[in-house]
Parts: sequence; structure tokens; C-alpha cells
Amino acid sequence: MIEYDVINMKANSISFLIATCLLALISCTKEAPKILIIGDSISIGYTPYVKEMLGERAYVEHNEGNAQHSGTGLEEVISWIGEEKWDIVQFNWGLWDLAYRHEDSETQGKRDKIKGIVTFTPEQYRSNLDSLVRIIKSSTKAKLLFVSTSYVPEGEKGRFVKDAPIYNKVAKEVMAEYKIPVNDLYDFSKEIHAEHSTAANNVHYTKDGYKLLANKIIEGLAQFDSRLNENN
Repeated sequence: MIEYDVINMKANSISFLIATCLLALISCTKEAPKILIIGDSISIGYTPYVKEMLGERAYVEHNEGNAQHSGTGLEEVISWIGEEKWDIVQFNWGLWDLAYRHEDSETQGKRDKIKGIVTFTPEQYRSNLDSLVRIIKSSTKAKLLFVSTSYVPEGEKGRFVKDAPIYNKVAKEVMAEYKIPVNDLYDFSKEIHAEHSTAANNVHYTKDGYKLLANKIIEGLAQFDSRLNENN
């Protein structure tokens, strides 16, 4: 009887070891998540570093060109998503929506917050985001993540500092309705802006600044797949 029990224990141990190895193998060979990043020039700036940092742990793509404002999104988002079976779709609009532009302005992008007209009011932005979420959810089974608008500094030619928090509040309310998590980039981008912006009155960042933003982006993405946070 003792000999039988010993044999049985060894068999159970071997079975457990085999099962553990199989689970580990499945985990290691699980296909890397496919991530689509949709966004403005800020996202264009940090996406290459997200790709670099994640390496083979994820397949990362950005929509073709600049996603601009939510109106552009309504026209193009279906084509950006395409037929690919994305695991995660990260998206953001806002920085262009809150910009004021005037056709006679000589500033890049026709920005002019004195004589210009805002691209979309907060109310229009809310409506557009609601429609965009519905379209995205009907176009993909991917997990969704919204990224808030980054910091708008004093002296920006076509944007008011006060507007970014207003538009971010609207976006968070819309995302809450659909239970979509938000990676809040605003406070972090504000924190690094003085040292890592291309200019004090510019919304864009240096190479080091975009690398820091990429780390913040990966933190948000990692909530869907813990492998994305390994050795980052």
C-alpha cells in the first residue's frame, strides 16, 4: 500500500509539473496584442517610442496621418480601424477641437485665438465624441482606451490654457457613460512641459519629452495586458 501511494504521489507530481509547463508555454507563446493608436501630433510624437519600448511584446500602429479634430475622426475612423483584428484601440481628440483658427492668420495651421473661431465648442465636442465611441464600438471588438488632451501653455497662438481642462472634463463624462477607461495625460504633460517642450508657448515636446509621454502611455495600455509593463 505504501509503495502504491508513493507511485501515486510521483504520478501526481509529474502531472502537475506537466500542467505547469504547458501553462507557462501557452503564456509565453500567446500572440502579442495588436494596438492601434489614433490621435493628433502629440500621439504621432510618442508612438515611435511606444513601439520601441514595447518591442516584440506588442504590434503597435498609428492611424495614417494626423487624426486632427473629432470632425476628422467622424469621417475617417472606420477606415483607420479597417479590417485588422485589434486587441486595443487607444484614441484621443481635443487639442484640435479647442483650437481657434482664422483664414487670414499667418500662424501655422491658421491659429488665431483673438480673431478666430473655435473648431468645435465643448457641446459639439461632446456630441462628436459620443458618435465616435458608438462608431468605434460597432467597428471593432477591441478594448478601448481614451487619452485626455495634453497641456496647453500660456502664449499658445490658437488655444486658451483654460480650455484643455474643460474639454477633458467633457471627454471623461462621455467615456464614463460607456465605461471606457481614461489615461489622463494632462497633468503629466503639464508637469514635464517646462523642461521638455519645444518652446514655452508650444504644445509639442522634445525627443526626451515624447519618451516620457510614451512611458505614461504604456502604463495605460498595460491595464489590458500585464505583459506590456514588463521591463519597461
